[in-house]
Amino acid sequence: MKTPEFLLADNSAYPEKIFILHTEFPRFLMDIETEEIEWFDVPEEEEGIDIEAEIAELITKAYHFFDAEMEAYE
Repeated sequence: MKTPEFLLADNSAYPEKIFILHTEFPRFLMDIETEEIEWFDVPEEEEGIDIEAEIAELITKAYHFFDAEMEAYE
């Protein structure tokens, strides 16, 4: 089964929260309001790869995904 790279998530225990779940490596769950991130995979430094830039790009993509989803609801 092919899964989307990002998913919107919510939970009745946190009715005011919206989360974004990144399903590919490195997997994480981000609270859209507070920007807190729970990592399921630990991204590691590799030679020639700027891990901070990679993470920043993933977070930017997550926000673009969220914005596009919210526009689709309107």
